[in-house]
Amino acid sequence: MNWGFLENILSGVNKYSTVIGRIWLSVVFIFRILVYVAAAEQVWKDEQKDFVCNTRQPGCENACFDHFFPISQVRLWALQLIMVSTPSLLVALHVGYREHREAKHKCKLYKDKGSIDGGLFCTYIVSLVCKITFEAGSLFAFYYLYGGFQVPMLLRCSQSPCPNTEDCFIARATEKKIFLYIMGCTSMLCIALNFAELLYIVWKHLWKYFTRRYVPVREKAVSRCRSPVSIVNEFVSAESTVNTEDGTAQPAENQPVQS
Repeated sequence: MNWGFLENILSGVNKYSTVIGRIWLSVVFIFRILVYVAAAEQVWKDEQKDFVCNTRQPGCENACFDHFFPISQVRLWALQLIMVSTPSLLVALHVGYREHREAKHKCKLYKDKGSIDGGLFCTYIVSLVCKITFEAGSLFAFYYLYGGFQVPMLLRCSQSPCPNTEDCFIARATEKKIFLYIMGCTSMLCIALNFAELLYIVWKHLWKYFTRRYVPVREKAVSRCRSPVSIVNEFVSAESTVNTEDGTAQPAENQPVQS
């Protein structure tokens, strides 16, 4: 499978992401896509061919393999990568929509087309929630389908048309288990990063809303509560010197009122 299209999508989203989002992209590139392309595909390349049972009954090995692996682990891993990376495309599409609006109206409608505010804020939140949901759902699917992240070397199968309970062996069981551990740990790290980015964006948005709504009101209230004596002092101090035609200053008659 060619993962170049996914790399291009994530690279385009990178410039619209926060610092935590860029860390998440780096983790996806290094510990997921590169590990999958460089090693995981080769480990699971001929998994059904390497699944051997100690019987010559026709169809027994296929029935046992389908029972223990209803979906290939490496294909489920690839599906997880696609699902957790696709929500990031929503942010790039929203920014593209903003650029299209400016080109259509031939004027600048946004201070910064990539700033996370307004509708883009909602789109970013939805993308993060989708990422967390897909990550958690994929981990649950792995645990439910395969009974955890263990890959036993020996499996006992009594599925039809096997005549008896047969012993089946999985090739590279230890190596596959190590890669599944890497996948699980990386998924949990990505969930933590997505959750931290969600909290960071919400906190930043609330702080911006607070500063815009309450800080100016507080400044107005302080200016209204200024004492009349201080206002008179400012007025008198401003009039304390009078510029003459030759550039010298003469003191005014009135003196500042002492409070």
